[in-house]
Amino acid sequence: MTSSKQGKDARKSFTFNRVFGPLATQAEVFVDMQPLVRSVLDGYNVCIFAYGQTGSGKTFTMSGPKILTEEGLGVNYRALNDLFDIQAQRRDTFCYEISVQMMEIRNSSQNGIAVPDANRVPVASTSDVVDLMNLGQKNRAVCSTAMNDRSSRSHSCVTVHVQGRDLTSGTVLRGCMHLVDLAGSERVDKSEVVGDRLKEAQHINKSLAALGDVIASLAQKNAHVPYRNSKLTQLLQDSLGGQAKTLMFVHIAPEPDAIGESISTLKFADRVASVELGAAKTNKEGGEVKELKEQVALKQLLLMFLLLQIACLKAALASKDGENESIRSTHSSPDILRDIRISHAPPASGHPGEEAGCLEVFIFQAEIHSTTFS
Repeated sequence: MTSSKQGKDARKSFTFNRVFGPLATQAEVFVDMQPLVRSVLDGYNVCIFAYGQTGSGKTFTMSGPKILTEEGLGVNYRALNDLFDIQAQRRDTFCYEISVQMMEIRNSSQNGIAVPDANRVPVASTSDVVDLMNLGQKNRAVCSTAMNDRSSRSHSCVTVHVQGRDLTSGTVLRGCMHLVDLAGSERVDKSEVVGDRLKEAQHINKSLAALGDVIASLAQKNAHVPYRNSKLTQLLQDSLGGQAKTLMFVHIAPEPDAIGESISTLKFADRVASVELGAAKTNKEGGEVKELKEQVALKQLLLMFLLLQIACLKAALASKDGENESIRSTHSSPDILRDIRISHAPPASGHPGEEAGCLEVFIFQAEIHSTTFS
């Protein structure tokens, strides 16, 4: 309800899967989405992200308060804790490997949009994850605005990689879960930022607008979806592209003067809710498939060895005939052997009259140097 307006304009109606009021606990929020989290262990890709204006509670939902308590733990910690519990319950039937990445997609006027190098860190307990996330939160870009004294000036993404192997059948399952705390969305006149902070806010809104364009293209089932318009949408492509399970938490602030931002946020969420991603698919690899891949890899290795042998024989023949200039192989293996150069090096045995050839073979990006033969 908008008290400043009359008639039909005073009321706007929105429908979503679930609504949590101001008194909802962190545990209630997590229980509602728990099945989604657990599906990662079954080989599904999952994306859970928080959207809303600055100060509406996104970081609280995803991580929790600044000083963590057991009751205040957010989605990120509860999700990992639940995965470790299920891992322990299934230890007699499945062997799981869990690793975590935490990255910041920062929008700055100096550097544009950048994703720093993010290492995948193996984790075995919730405490490992807490240590990793605490480090990430310390490094996250924040600043004070008129709307929040610690406004998030970047998109934070915790990515959980899971690989499980069925101990009976040998089937391998792979799942990936993105837990994304988006930067605050608000009009720049509301945040009252200037200078570099103004440009930063414009970059943030631009990346969120790119997310909106992707959502709109998916809703309209367009042939082209503009994932490449921002690093954020590139990161989320595998989760938004049609084979993942995706959930958006939409946050609105209760203050009356935030009504404009709240309506804008709810309209965006309405667009998101209209997207039909299709049925999610598991990333499953049977034991037979894995064995077949290994056989194919071995055959490729043997083929590479044979091609190198052919190259060595050609080089030896060329050297024997007294050819000292570079020769180029274009017949035996045009797709793999790029360049073969022959030069003379001192004989390995040290006997006069003997010459050893020095062979260089360039194979795509791999180089084999100084292979000698008598």
